[in-house]
Amino acid sequence: MLVPNSPGLARQQAYRIALAGNPNTGKTTTFNNITGARHKVANWPGVTVEKLEGHRTYKDRSLHIVDLPGTYSLTAYSLEEVIARNFILEEKPDVIIQIVDAVNIERNLYLFTQLRELGVKIVIALNIWDEAQSAGFRFKLKELSELLGAPIVPTVGRLNKNTDELLDCALSVIEEGFPPKYNPIDYGLELNQEILSLSRLLQDYDHEPDHARWMAIKLLENDMEARTSLENLPDLKKIEAQIDRSQKCIESFYHEDAETIIAERRYGFIHGACRETVYFPAHKEMNFTEVIDSILTNRVLGFPIFIFFIWALFQTAFTVGAYPMSGIDAAVGWSQDLIANLLHDGPLRDLLVNGVVGGVGSVIIFLPNILILFFGISIMEDTGYMARAAFLMDRVMRSIGLHGKSFIPMVMGFGCNVPAIMATRTLENPRDRIIVSLVNPLMSCSARLPVYILFAGAFFSESASGNILLSIYLLGILLAMGLAKLFSKSFFRGDPTPFVLELPPYRIPTWKSLFFHVWDRGSVYLKKMGGVILISSIIIWYLGEYPRTVSYSQPYQEQIQQIQDRYDPLIRETSDVSTRRDQLRQEMDQKIALIDMARTAEEQKNAYIGQIGALIEPIMEPLGFDWRMSVSLVTGIVAKEIVVSSLGVLHQAGDNEGLQKALRESGLTPLAAYGYMIFVLIYTPCLVTIITIKRETGSWKWMWLVIGYEFVLAWLLAFIIYQGGTLLGFG
Repeated sequence: MLVPNSPGLARQQAYRIALAGNPNTGKTTTFNNITGARHKVANWPGVTVEKLEGHRTYKDRSLHIVDLPGTYSLTAYSLEEVIARNFILEEKPDVIIQIVDAVNIERNLYLFTQLRELGVKIVIALNIWDEAQSAGFRFKLKELSELLGAPIVPTVGRLNKNTDELLDCALSVIEEGFPPKYNPIDYGLELNQEILSLSRLLQDYDHEPDHARWMAIKLLENDMEARTSLENLPDLKKIEAQIDRSQKCIESFYHEDAETIIAERRYGFIHGACRETVYFPAHKEMNFTEVIDSILTNRVLGFPIFIFFIWALFQTAFTVGAYPMSGIDAAVGWSQDLIANLLHDGPLRDLLVNGVVGGVGSVIIFLPNILILFFGISIMEDTGYMARAAFLMDRVMRSIGLHGKSFIPMVMGFGCNVPAIMATRTLENPRDRIIVSLVNPLMSCSARLPVYILFAGAFFSESASGNILLSIYLLGILLAMGLAKLFSKSFFRGDPTPFVLELPPYRIPTWKSLFFHVWDRGSVYLKKMGGVILISSIIIWYLGEYPRTVSYSQPYQEQIQQIQDRYDPLIRETSDVSTRRDQLRQEMDQKIALIDMARTAEEQKNAYIGQIGALIEPIMEPLGFDWRMSVSLVTGIVAKEIVVSSLGVLHQAGDNEGLQKALRESGLTPLAAYGYMIFVLIYTPCLVTIITIKRETGSWKWMWLVIGYEFVLAWLLAFIIYQGGTLLGFG
């Protein structure tokens, strides 16, 4: 195809190149090598599988690169397989570069046999070439290329070796073709005859012989996507009758179904081609992996080691992240002070200081934690350990209707539910993605921790506080697993999609790969979440500030003036004694601050947010919560961090100790306090999490289900704790 370049210049040739391959072959690394930072992350239309697209101008050609989802075949077992093959069939890329792991070449070439049957142009990037050479593999590349009917380029993706040679080969195949003619796999006389009979029927509707043959093979394999595509054909019954006859003929001759025979013949072709052209050494290169796996996947040692790694990851994220967080916090505070000094007192200044800067700051301040968490997870993924963690948890997760890989997003939920739900994209089965997204908010995120610390410190002894916190986290885990089991037996009945968990060899990750992983995930987090927090913070600010026409119960301004009139002369009289003067000023400021907080609390109660609190207080009263606690729960829907700050304003408390004292003096009992912590754990997740659930599941109904079931569950458990405990005499 031809596209215009720029005025006055010759038109530039443009090509579309797709990258295909099994998981863990270095496909995305090769994509990054080709595109550099010139790519974008999005979703495939209508689904939540990540889509990587990039551009590269190379030798006067404009290359549009698409990274297809990692897949082992083109059979419609998983969403990734359907996406990959639909893109190839519908978008018709000019060439496909298949990334093949040189160490596991036979397994990787199974996908190649299916790609080749589509009649598309293919270039094989024989990746991880350095490891294969050092392990003793030897290849007759020319002979293997001729047998497969596709050119082969050895590459080392992590070191960016031979990337330009790979592009040169791809352009040559596009523009000149590849000399060796591809010979179709010999499926045997009987099977070939049935494929031919069926493909002749299909050629009446599909004038591409290769595609008709590929479709015939898919139909004989009982591929449901292929069957569905025939529904609108006028001769559907005739074609279905031929499919049934062919399948019965194959089964009667081979005593096996067609799918099994086809897979065996493909592997036979691969094995024969590799036997003639590849020298396989004794697998000494796996010794290191096997030794490490004997420890990390050990039935006894595996779990403690995994728990230690997870603990170390979160500990690092929140201890190391505290240093840049304090800097960002100071920068946000400096920005607020600057705006406050530049603008006159009024609604605009309040909006910018508390709504805009405060709202954006509430997202940015947690960015260091998120980036450190993503960095640690990327290391675990790139080294191959994350697959081992999924393997360890597979038995537990299967007991609740999921597979072990589902455990990874659930563990991430302890840091933040938003990236954890986004991480469900790594799950191959849409069923598992939705279930994990529905229960992930029950994993207590770090934003709820300040609430637990506040109430545990206020109502329980120091020795009991640790047990209280542990009980909350354990309850969240048990509820998540129980509800996952319930959902898998109700909304998502049936067996999970077959899934084989591959344990890749251990590798040292590259800084470039880690940078791209962190950059992609961090930028997506900021772009998609920053706006939601900003808008929500402005709304909360408005609800807390208006209406401004308040009939105060006390003359607050007169009280402040009286304090100033009483203290100002004393401060002037003690001007020579700096210590006494500072003490008087501190006393005056504290008294004025208390009056200001009392006025603010009354303004809050009469503002829209206070009116909302009064409306929902009857619902929360059976749980032992007053209107202030009810309002803080409403604001907590925006972000759980706001719960503590809302309580501080409403209780006229200037610091944590003052707020704890105010809570104790409000009449709240330890039983109600524990119920409140449980309620915060379970009830409706923050707004960003809600939006993320909608986006990742692609359905409003699942979003509303989470909002509804979590609120009802939180209310019921808090009610049982408070009312049941009171009846038993624990109040």
